[in-house]
This record gives sequence, C-alpha cells and structure tokens, in this order.
Amino acid sequence: MKKATAVAQAVRAADRLAANKDQLKKPADAALAGSAQNHSATRKLVILALLSALGFVSALVIRIPVISFLKYEPKDIFITFAGFLYGPLAAGACAIVTSVLELPFGSTGLVGMVMNILSSAAFACTASLIYKKRRDIYGAAIGMVCAVAAMTVSMLLWNYLISPLYMGVTREQIVPMLTSMFLPFNLLKAGINAAITLVLYRPFLRVLQLCGYPVGEHLNDKKSSVLLMAATAVVLLGACIAVVILMNRG
Repeated sequence: MKKATAVAQAVRAADRLAANKDQLKKPADAALAGSAQNHSATRKLVILALLSALGFVSALVIRIPVISFLKYEPKDIFITFAGFLYGPLAAGACAIVTSVLELPFGSTGLVGMVMNILSSAAFACTASLIYKKRRDIYGAAIGMVCAVAAMTVSMLLWNYLISPLYMGVTREQIVPMLTSMFLPFNLLKAGINAAITLVLYRPFLRVLQLCGYPVGEHLNDKKSSVLLMAATAVVLLGACIAVVILMNRG
C-alpha cells in the first residue's frame, strides 16, 4: 500500500513538473514567435526603403525627354518590385514615398506629386494585385499587360482633370493633347517599364536571395519560363511602340 501511495505521489509530482515546463515553454515560444515577426517586419521595411530609394534615385538620374515637357523615368520598375514581393499596398506606399521625395526636385509642385502617385499606383498596384493571385511568370506577364492598360487609360482621365491646374490651360485645350501627347507618352512609358520589370525581376530576386532574404516562393517557376518572360517583354514593348508609331502617322 505504501509503495502504491509513493508511486502515485511520484506520478503527481511528474505531472506537476511537466505542467510547469509547459507553462515556462509557452512564454519562450511566444517570445520566439514575436522575435521572428519583428525580424520579418524589419526585413520588409528595409527592402521597401531600398526600393523606394532606388526609385527616387532612378527618377532623378534617368530623365529622358519624350514628348514636349514629358520625360521618361524608370521608378515604376522598383515600385512594382515592391508590389510583387509584398502586395499592392506596399506598391502604393512606395509610390507615395518616392513621389514625396521627388517633390523638392520637380517643377509642378503638389499637383505634379499627386499625378506621379496616381500614375505609379495605377501601374504597380494593378500588376502586383494580379501577381498576388498567381505568383508565377504567367501572373507577372498578365499583370504587366493589365498594368500598361490601367496606367494608360487612367492617366487620360487624370490628365484631363488635373493637368490644366499646372499647365495653365483650359480643359478644352487639353482634349486634343490627350491623344496627341499624353496617350502615346503613357503607353510608351508603361510599355518600357513593363518590359524592363519582366526582364529584371528574377535577377533582382537572385540578388536578394544571395543577401540572405527568403524569396524562394517567387522563384518556384521553371527556369524555362525566363525565355517566356523575355519574349513577353519584347512583344509587349514592341506592341506599345507600334501603337505609338501608328498614332503619329495618323
């Protein structure tokens, strides 16, 4: 009887010890989970800050005159990278940050900043929203095509509504500029940025991977898809250029 009592007491003691271990383990696990989340959030902020900075610098360094006062700059490429990695909200945040950084260096003031945000967001957020649904070459290609269309069409509306505010003209005077100037410019700019984004996205991911950032889920598509990505970029850019040439002939 004494042996049975001793065994029971030993079992209860072991249960209490196991329970204490579980209670001690839960805070430790929670601390580890919190640390991992903080590390992931910090890593995300670092990448988004880097891409915003690259977009800002590229917009200052690379400004190629195209039509009248309109200049091509490649910042939307880096903003789209942010969207591909972290979704359309991240793309929108990068568009805002980059445009705000450009403000002191522009000549169109707050109105120009708003136009830059609208243009970049229409391009990058559209592409990243579609890519979020399908994270492979096909999602990227479809996203780029839709991004070109979204930016080109939406900027016709915004140029009609907002451009008179900083150009000093009436909306009646803006109307003929929509098809002769703004449409071909936005189509060409979007087509170039879409093509470059498709070509550079995988190399960009490889660089992040070499730096220790986990991007494996974005590289799961087959290597043969690189050719498809490059072919899509060429076709997309060629189509945009062809449309612009035909418009100018007309």
